[in-house]
Amino acid sequence: RIAPDGEIVTRGPNVMRGYFNKPEATAEALDPDGWFHTGDIGMLDAEGFLSITDRKKDLIVTAGGKNIAPQPIENLAKTSKFVASAVMLGDRRPFPVMLVVPNAESLRAWAAHKGLADGDLDEMLKLPEVQQKVEREVRMTLRDLAQYEMPKRLMLLARDFSVEGGELTPTLKVRRRVVEQRHRAAIEALYADHR
Repeated sequence: RIAPDGEIVTRGPNVMRGYFNKPEATAEALDPDGWFHTGDIGMLDAEGFLSITDRKKDLIVTAGGKNIAPQPIENLAKTSKFVASAVMLGDRRPFPVMLVVPNAESLRAWAAHKGLADGDLDEMLKLPEVQQKVEREVRMTLRDLAQYEMPKRLMLLARDFSVEGGELTPTLKVRRRVVEQRHRAAIEALYADHR
C-alpha cells in the first residue's frame, strides 16, 4: 500500500521481522502495526500496478508543505536535447529551483546558427539569449507539471555532475546534499530577491 506521505509500505509473512540485534533500526523500518517502510515513494495505477518514482530521502518538501518528487521532474527536463543533466532543489524553501547542465553540443550548434559566440561554454552560458533558450526548453518539457512542482528559477552550470566530483554515487544517483553544498552561494542568490 501507499502511505499518506507517498511512501511504499508492505507487510506479510514474507517481510522481515526486524534487524538482528538492532532494535533501533528495526523500530525505524517497521511501524507498530508491522508495516515495513521501504524508503521508496511510489504510486498504484488504476490496474493496481506499482510504480516507484523516487526515494523518500530525496523528496522535496517546500516551505508551504508541498511534496515534490524531484527525479521524475529531472528526467522530464532531460528529454530536451538542450539538457544533459538537471538537479532539482528546494527542501524547506518557498519554491523549487533547478540546476541545469546544458548539452554543450546542441547548445553550441544552436548558438552558431544564431550567430552567437561559440567556444567556451562558461562564457556562452553568460549570454542572456543562451540562458533564455535553455530556460524556455526546460519550461516546455515541464509544462504539464502542477504549478508548485515547476522550478521557479534555473541556474546553468558548465560542468556536469560526476562520481569523481562527489555529486554522483557509483551507481550514478545524485547526491543532492553534496550538489546543494557545492553550489550554496549561487543557490542562495536564486532565492535572494524572493519576498
